[in-house]
Amino acid sequence: MRIAVYGAGGVGGYFGARLAAAGNDVVFIARGAHGAAMAAQGLQLKSQLGDLHLEKVTVSERPMDLAPIDLVMLCVKLYDLDEAAAALRPALSKDALVIPFQNGVDSEERLSDVLGADRVAAGIAYISATVAEPGVIAHHNTSCTLVVGPQADGQAGGQAERLQAFVAAGKAAGFSAVYREDMNRALWEKFVLLAPFATVTALSRQPAGVIREDADMLALFAAAVQEAVDVGRAAAVDLDDEIAERCVSGMQALPPHMKASMCHDLEAGRRLELEGLTGAVMRLGERHGVDTPVHRTAYAALKPYRDGA
Repeated sequence: MRIAVYGAGGVGGYFGARLAAAGNDVVFIARGAHGAAMAAQGLQLKSQLGDLHLEKVTVSERPMDLAPIDLVMLCVKLYDLDEAAAALRPALSKDALVIPFQNGVDSEERLSDVLGADRVAAGIAYISATVAEPGVIAHHNTSCTLVVGPQADGQAGGQAERLQAFVAAGKAAGFSAVYREDMNRALWEKFVLLAPFATVTALSRQPAGVIREDADMLALFAAAVQEAVDVGRAAAVDLDDEIAERCVSGMQALPPHMKASMCHDLEAGRRLELEGLTGAVMRLGERHGVDTPVHRTAYAALKPYRDGA
């Protein structure tokens, strides 16, 4: 099984490197200085779980150079999703499977429109990792888990066996890998924390420690969480009664310096995943008749920075 990692940043770079080090046939789709560094000097991981240096990796900017591809870990930013799907289509093998590991809740639907629903599964990555410098991934804690399953409609079809094989490969590579059938619920369980955290850290330009120590800012975060939960339930997602409270309590466990990647992108002048996070809560709220004043206000304030500095 040839595994292609499309987007070799913190998520794709870390898990792809671990899979490759365990002997899997892993290829990387990366561009710019990071891709050039990987081609010239390989890929390095700096991690509390053990450093790693793959001195030689197979990397290209074009998926067709790496065809045929059997499984794709799609780790690009939400705003690059459509372009990536179009580029992947001719490079996939007959029974290929594409698993998006992204922050939103509509990647599967968007990919299915281009690739077909039978070729698209669902995935969630739990990790804090970034590109420290071209060719080097920094893993910032000891958390590293992938959750995969059939698309959000819950129909496993012929995907279960291939997903289970991927989970087995992940476990053999030394990281946590989990198979779940109820991926729609799993995606929303992450989204109702991530979208508000991205929204409030980007809007305030402040990390978790500052937000949780200020009563007004913590109340803002709690209100944003409740909006996301209300939208999810209006969209018929089975979210339990304690999830909003767990999200707010979970702020206490975050490293005090932690910010969402959207905040880091804002501060660096890069494009923002605004439409897929803050904007998604706002739009889904409008669709289902749920008012989302926190997300609506934050969206308006952050919109001028959506495409970068």
